[in-house]
Amino acid sequence: MSSKRKHNNMLPQYEKFLHIAQKNKNENQKFLEKLRKQKPSGLDQIIQNLNDEVFENIDCLACANCCKTTGPLLLNKDIDRLAKQLKLRPATFTENYLKIDEDGDYIFQNKPCPFLGSDHYCNVYDARPNACREYPHTQQRDQIQKLKITFQNTLICPAVAQIVEKLKKHSF
Repeated sequence: MSSKRKHNNMLPQYEKFLHIAQKNKNENQKFLEKLRKQKPSGLDQIIQNLNDEVFENIDCLACANCCKTTGPLLLNKDIDRLAKQLKLRPATFTENYLKIDEDGDYIFQNKPCPFLGSDHYCNVYDARPNACREYPHTQQRDQIQKLKITFQNTLICPAVAQIVEKLKKHSF
């Protein structure tokens, strides 16, 4: 990795986790696909425990890579909640902030998120979209159904990258 910060002034140790995930991309994809096919019992609890362990040492406010590089899918209830918070009509909010992607879903017009502050705090935190509330999805049930998104998130979220590295050391 060059001396120039690749991930928008991310902490060096977080950059390292993402660098490892990128290097192990094919291996991680094969591993998670194998897990998906095996459907090991107790996977939810294993990933939840790893999630808790990793997030003891990861500060999202020192990263915000998800807010800088990806855009959540916004459902109508998300649009209504954000519009209300901003004291806008939903149609005005949609016109000012959203576009329709190739799948026909509403997403933010631009990245980084328009509500990400320079301090990495979310300016609409209480009204944030559900996709943001649930990110990075490693704390949820039915992990077997989320392994494809988990793979994608290894390339975005240093915590998920670390969770998968630890998961690979687990015996299944």
